[in-house]
Amino acid sequence: MTKTVRLVFILLIFVSCSKVPITGRKQLNLLPESQLIGMSNTQYTQFLSTNKKVENTKPDAAMVQRVGSKIAKAVEEFLKKDGSSKRVAGFNWEFNLVEDNTVNAWCMPGGKVVVYTGIMSVTKDEAGLAVVMGHEIAHAIARHGNERMSQQLAMQAGGISLSVLTSDQPELARGLFSQAYGLGSNLGILAYSRNHESEADKLGLVFMAMAGYDPREAPKFRERMSALGGQKPPEMLSTHPSGETRISELNDFMIEALKYYN
Repeated sequence: MTKTVRLVFILLIFVSCSKVPITGRKQLNLLPESQLIGMSNTQYTQFLSTNKKVENTKPDAAMVQRVGSKIAKAVEEFLKKDGSSKRVAGFNWEFNLVEDNTVNAWCMPGGKVVVYTGIMSVTKDEAGLAVVMGHEIAHAIARHGNERMSQQLAMQAGGISLSVLTSDQPELARGLFSQAYGLGSNLGILAYSRNHESEADKLGLVFMAMAGYDPREAPKFRERMSALGGQKPPEMLSTHPSGETRISELNDFMIEALKYYN
């Protein structure tokens, strides 16, 4: 049995063993989340050592801390009620604002969150920031990076285990980790990533609503993002759904999200 055949066999076994909270989508996570959290901690520390972190005494940085803490508490509450608390096992939440004009934010496994100053002019206020942070945290809770890295290990590393790859080819392992939490390399991965983005939007709505933020602010934020302009690739070649698609899907899910908003 070749490595490829063995990997396919493993995928078939595991594909029905896990479901994403809220959406119920079946997913496969072939990699130990604890190992990804370890890699995340290392890369997060390295990132902060080479990028300028805004002091938490500054208003925007304090807001990032405040919103992140509220959403993290909501996430843990939701997962406890859902019987899925294992999804935050080993998490040690951190929320930092970094000086960078890029309109972006991200969350690594283990709850390591960075918001770039460039997105603050688009979020406008605390509710808008909750849209962004809820969405990014949702990626970590749904373990989207684990799915993507599992795919990449199969394609680029012949399906060997992460521990073996980390030991034998550490640079490749770090590269795959970065890709898994960044952009894909072909249409197959890109389509998969668009599904992740839509799923994270839904989870993010619920998390921000439970944290006390009006989920109806999410479509407004996406409208502001769409209004930024610039050259955009066709949707089929993009890692994200188009602005119009995203706003429509958010509105379609709004009735469900509002059930969690008090």
